[in-house]
Amino acid sequence: MATSAATVGHILDTLAPLPISARKMFGEYALYLDGRVVALICNDDLFIKPTSGVLVLLANGPMGPPYPGAKPHFVATELLDDVAALTAALRAVAADVPLPKPKKPKVKT
Repeated sequence: MATSAATVGHILDTLAPLPISARKMFGEYALYLDGRVVALICNDDLFIKPTSGVLVLLANGPMGPPYPGAKPHFVATELLDDVAALTAALRAVAADVPLPKPKKPKVKT
């Protein structure tokens, strides 16, 4: 089951104080903060990457795989009601995750 556009819109509206964006990937969505993937939206649920910074904030939070075969992430759908805690968690992930490597330009032959 793919994530609905309405769910993504609701999450982006809730997180409006952050410079966050969503990108569709394989029928689901990745959330980007400062150019870094910090969370996934899969099956209409929000999953936060389990980095060392967020482990401190969400130590007892529920975990589960966002898709079959994935490593467990924090299931953060309930945190949508606590924007301050969710914002802090996403900022902690962004601080822990390195920027992606720049893509090499394609060479024309």
